[in-house]
Amino acid sequence: MIDTLLFPFQFPFMLNAFWISAMVAIPTALLSCFLVLKGWALMGDAISHAVLPGIVLAYIIGIPLIIGAFAAGMFCALTTGYLSENSRVKQDTVMGVVFSSMFGIGIILYTSIETNAHLDHILFGNMLGVGADDLWTAGIISLIVSVLLLLNWKALMLHAFDPAQARVSGLHVGLLHYGLLTLLSLTIVATLTASGLILAIGLLIAPGAIAFLTVRRFGAMMAVAVGVCMISMLAGTYMSFFIDSAPAPTIVLILTGFFILAFLRRNLMNRRQQTNTV
Repeated sequence: MIDTLLFPFQFPFMLNAFWISAMVAIPTALLSCFLVLKGWALMGDAISHAVLPGIVLAYIIGIPLIIGAFAAGMFCALTTGYLSENSRVKQDTVMGVVFSSMFGIGIILYTSIETNAHLDHILFGNMLGVGADDLWTAGIISLIVSVLLLLNWKALMLHAFDPAQARVSGLHVGLLHYGLLTLLSLTIVATLTASGLILAIGLLIAPGAIAFLTVRRFGAMMAVAVGVCMISMLAGTYMSFFIDSAPAPTIVLILTGFFILAFLRRNLMNRRQQTNTV
């Protein structure tokens, strides 16, 4: 029994998958707390889809794919912010138009070139094919994003709750706004190999949503989000070996299960409070 349970750890590709899971769990969980509080779920979805044309162009030019992904993510974020601030159209509508158009451009570019690269790996990740370069990229980006979020979490929290109060308090609201968008783009680049473009939104939203339903203080929310994301990432990678599935969708399903449990627990607690009040 013990040999069977430890069997996945005998393969180098599984060890790399565990390593990258642990690396990206921290920044995605921390960032998800701010995205949930600020209501930026669609922003994360938009940027995760919008990086596809940047990846394809980077491949055509012959530069590292992460450069193209980051450039496309920042272009999407800045374009969305400019259009929402200078038009009568609401931000969610602008994001829908921008991300769908960029995703469409990416698909057209990809189908117009001849390459041996698999589109499935870009869309859904290739965690079992992670190499040393992917580990270094994910590790460095994860460290930078995590440190910046932890050093500035109070200012970012105030900006997420009440931007007007943050401005009155003397904080640089514009810098916080576009700084958070930059960290979001970097995090999506870090998770590109692990979860792909489509499933990255699950890592960027679910941990924060679960923690939001579980605790009341923001510090505890970040801790719970990191714990839930780390457990889901490692457990999903481990389970995928035995059930012969891809790690990324397995991880997202585990996060979904945690969310359902947190939702049911919160509803039960609310009913008990109403009963005690009556």
